[in-house]
Amino acid sequence: MTHLASPSSPPSRVLVVDDSDTSLYTAERYLLDAGFQVMTAKSGEEALVVMEQMGLPHLALVDINMPGGMDGFEFCDKMHQFCDVPVIMLTAVDDEDVIIQAIEDYAEDYIKKPVSQGELAARVRRVLHRLGDFALPLESYTRANGDLAVNFVRGEAIVRQEKVMLTPTETKLLYLLMRAAGRLVTTNYLIRRLWPEDAPKAHEDRLRVYVHRLRSKIELTPTEPQYIVSRRNKGYIFNYEGAKHE
Repeated sequence: MTHLASPSSPPSRVLVVDDSDTSLYTAERYLLDAGFQVMTAKSGEEALVVMEQMGLPHLALVDINMPGGMDGFEFCDKMHQFCDVPVIMLTAVDDEDVIIQAIEDYAEDYIKKPVSQGELAARVRRVLHRLGDFALPLESYTRANGDLAVNFVRGEAIVRQEKVMLTPTETKLLYLLMRAAGRLVTTNYLIRRLWPEDAPKAHEDRLRVYVHRLRSKIELTPTEPQYIVSRRNKGYIFNYEGAKHE
């Protein structure tokens, strides 16, 4: 279920994933009272369905231990195959090795339950402020213009009314570019987010291949790209004003 926290300016959207009814309700109320939009799910599997139907969040607040299905790490692995939504782990786990794994591999922050409303809101705001908001409205199909919309969970783009399937890497690359629409995204940043375990230099050619493939799927004229615009030796800008019309 989605709740709007403020009718004035579009609030940032937080997805809370927790198998505990009490924890889910508490986090939801805290975030709503702090002015966020909130989506909730009681499992990783349910969270994926919620995102597919309603669109991605700006941030996910994820429990680690969720018996009976995906745990928090498995959910993050699945989600980060197709997008780069920032994660804060909110959990009762107090094992140092687990905390280190969470911070190094999955999360921008780690919060131990119980947490006060003020601390939770402050930590969420801090991560969102550092990473920046998504440049376009997040919906089931995030729309760049009348010719291009993307469902990141499905890996599906609607290009000039035609359905186009994207690979997970193409989907995540498009997410990273659309998140910063209108702003330069450096080559090194893209490589670090797509292939974080390897040195950036090792993947410059690989990135160019994926940009070429993505252009071939979404651009009207891939050799004269209007969406994914190169900045020589710097990176790429996603032009959300859109493609030229015939």
